Amino acid sequence: MRLEQPNWPRFLPSGKVIAIATLGPLGRKLPAPGTWGSPRGSATSRFFFHPLGVIGTVLMSAIGAYLAVAFCGEAEFRIGKKDPGEVVLDEFVAMPLCFLAWPHLVGPLPEWVVFLAGFGLFRLFDIVKPFGIRRLQHLPGGWGVVMDDLAAALAACATMHLAKFAWVYAH
Repeated sequence: MRLEQPNWPRFLPSGKVIAIATLGPLGRKLPAPGTWGSPRGSATSRFFFHPLGVIGTVLMSAIGAYLAVAFCGEAEFRIGKKDPGEVVLDEFVAMPLCFLAWPHLVGPLPEWVVFLAGFGLFRLFDIVKPFGIRRLQHLPGGWGVVMDDLAAALAACATMHLAKFAWVYAH
């Protein structure tokens, strides 16, 4: 099976494609743009995704991931760099997956601690790329740009759930 880059963004103007992929000035004007795209995704997660529950979050994340694959892949082509740092839509759409089953993550710790932990673990896994996450970058086009971030978010989520389970079990 060969993953094809969605081609429908090719018909859009470059300025629009790049503005969506960089979340406007967020990816183009700030240092460490991936670090700035992630909190934006965390905030969206808190106010938009949490009320949807696990199934709603997974479905909306799948739609967001497909759109991100299309826009990030097209932006990659138009910018002329492989996985350009200024493209942060991938981090943005991945962040809600860090907080799957939100009610099970909060408890003895305040919400803000869980958000910081999710953000920190996501950035760690996105930068270090353990557990085979690095191999996902070799997928073609936008698939390689987005899938490693989705895997990093799921690894962060699993780590937080395991930590919560260990905490509850130990006490």
